[in-house]
Amino acid sequence: MESHPFRLLRNLGRTSEIVTVLLNHGFSDLVDRIGLRTVWYRSRGLFLRKKLEPARHVKMVERVRLTLESLGPTYIKFGQVMSTRPDLVPQEMLVELKKLQENVPPFSSAEAVQRLEEELGRLVSELFASFEKVPLAAGSLGQVHRAVHFDGTPLAVKIRRPGAVRNIERDLALMHEIAVLIDRHIAEARIFDPVGLVNHFARTIRREVNFAREGRTMDEFRRLFRQDATLYVPTVYWDLTTEAVLTMEYIEGYKIDELAERARIAVLPAPSAAEGAVPVSTPVEPACVAANGARIFMKQAFEFGVFHGDPHPGNIRIRPDGTICMLDYGMIGMLDGATREQLIDLLVAISQQNVDSAVKLVLEIGESYREIDRPLLQIDMRDFIANYYGIPLERMNVGRLLSDFVAILSNHGIRCPGSLMLLIRALVTLEGIGRQLDPEFNLATHLQPFVERMVKQRYQPSRIAERLYDESRKMLELAHEMPGYLNDTMKKISQNELRIHLDHRNLDHFILEMERSSNRLVVGMVVSALIMASALILAGKVSSVWISVPIYISSSLLAIWLIFGIFRSGRL
Repeated sequence: MESHPFRLLRNLGRTSEIVTVLLNHGFSDLVDRIGLRTVWYRSRGLFLRKKLEPARHVKMVERVRLTLESLGPTYIKFGQVMSTRPDLVPQEMLVELKKLQENVPPFSSAEAVQRLEEELGRLVSELFASFEKVPLAAGSLGQVHRAVHFDGTPLAVKIRRPGAVRNIERDLALMHEIAVLIDRHIAEARIFDPVGLVNHFARTIRREVNFAREGRTMDEFRRLFRQDATLYVPTVYWDLTTEAVLTMEYIEGYKIDELAERARIAVLPAPSAAEGAVPVSTPVEPACVAANGARIFMKQAFEFGVFHGDPHPGNIRIRPDGTICMLDYGMIGMLDGATREQLIDLLVAISQQNVDSAVKLVLEIGESYREIDRPLLQIDMRDFIANYYGIPLERMNVGRLLSDFVAILSNHGIRCPGSLMLLIRALVTLEGIGRQLDPEFNLATHLQPFVERMVKQRYQPSRIAERLYDESRKMLELAHEMPGYLNDTMKKISQNELRIHLDHRNLDHFILEMERSSNRLVVGMVVSALIMASALILAGKVSSVWISVPIYISSSLLAIWLIFGIFRSGRL
C-alpha cells in the first residue's frame, strides 16, 4: 500500500491540528501507534494554537463524534457517510454518528455575490431580476439564496463555499495518509479496510461538491420520470449553472411534518398519468402521498437502477398539486443489473426458506474480510428466515428485517457494497417517513409488485435470448483471446521471464522481530566473548590490566543494555 509521507509535511499545520484534536479527545494511543507523535512535537512550537487539555471522562463513541466535529466539515461528512454503514460500524457508534451536525456559519453576502459573478461572468443585476443576499440555508459545501428570473420564475441559487474544493482535497490527502498508517501499524483495524473506506468517501464527497454533476443528475431523473405525474423534479437553468453554482427552480410546498399534522391540506386533483399510482382523493390524504412516495422510490431502485440516496424529510416537498418533489440530488445510489438480479434472488430465497441459496447469494453480494464460518452462517440465516416466515406482508416491519440482515453480515465479517448499504439506509428512512404520514403504512406491500414483475421479466423469451447471446459472446471472446494468452505464457517460460508474485501479508512485523532477536543473540555472544577474553588476560598477566579492565567494563555495559532492552520489550 503506497504511502506519501510528504503529504503530512506539506500540510504540517493541518496535520498538527489533527493530531492535537486526537490528543485532546483521548486518542494518544492511536497517535503513538501510527507514529504521528513526532510530527506533533516538531510542529508544536509553530502551529499549536490552543493548550493541550486532557480528555473528558466520556464514552469512546462520544469522543469519536466530538473529534469529527472538531476537525471540521470534511470529517463531519465522513462521519455522516459512516453512519450509513451498519455492516462496519457498531450500533452504538451509529447512533452517536447520527448526531453529527454541520454548524457552519454562512459566508458573507459580499463573498456570495463575488463568487456568483466570477463563475457566471456577469453582474448579479444582469443575471437575475432580483437576488436575496441573505441565504436561506448554509452548509459545509455551500449555501442557498433565493432569486427571481426575468420571466418571474422563483429560483434557488446554490453557491459553493470559497476554498471548499481546496480544503476538501487537502483533508482527503491527509485522511488517505493516516488510513495507510492505520492499516500498516494497527492490525486489528485492517478488517475495516480503512484505505477503502477513505477512497469510497472521497468519491462520494467529490461528486457532491460538483454542482454541475448534481444538475445533470436532476435532468436524468426528469427524463426517467417524464411519464410519471406523481414526481416533480425542479428545472435546472444551465445558463446560470457551473461546477460551483447551481441555479434551479425554487419549489414551494409542504414539508413532511407539516403534511403529517394535517389530515386534509387542500382539494387536489388525482395524478392519474403514472402507472400504479395511488389515486389521490379529494381532499388529499397523507396516506396517498406515502404510498406514491414508496412506489416512486421502488421504481428508481428496481427499474432504473438509480435512486435518491438521501430521502430524509428535509429533502422532500409536497407541491400544492399533490405531486412529490425530491430535493438535493448530490447523493445518488446506483445498482447495476447484476446487483438488482442478486437482490431479487435473495428476496425470493428468503420467501421460499431456501437457506443454502440465501447463504450463497449473501457471499456473492458481500465481500468477506475474514474467514467465513459457513455452517454458523447457515444457522444464523436459518434463524433469520424463520423469524419472518409466515408473517403477512401487512404486518412485516421492513426496517427491522433489514437491520437484522445487516447484523448477520456484520457478525460474520461480510462487507456490503456501498450502493447496497445506501439502498438499505434509504429504505429504512422511507419506512419511517411512510409511518409518519400513515400509521398503517407498510413498505413490504409496495416492494412486492416490483419483485414479482422482475421475476416474471426474467423468464420472458426475449430476456432468455438476451442472456444466451451475452454468454455466447463472452465465450467467443474468451476463445479468441485464449491462444494469445497461452502464447505469451509459453514465451515467458522459454525466456525464463515468468515470475510468480507472492503477497506475504502481515509478515513485516514477524520479520522485524526475527531481526531483533538475531541481533540480540549476536550482541549476547559478543558480550560473552569479550568478558571471557578479559578474564583470560587478567589471569595470564597483571601488566595487561589496562587492556582487560576497559574491555570488561564495556562488556558489562553492553550486557546491561541488552538485559534492559529485553525487559522493556516485555518478551523475556
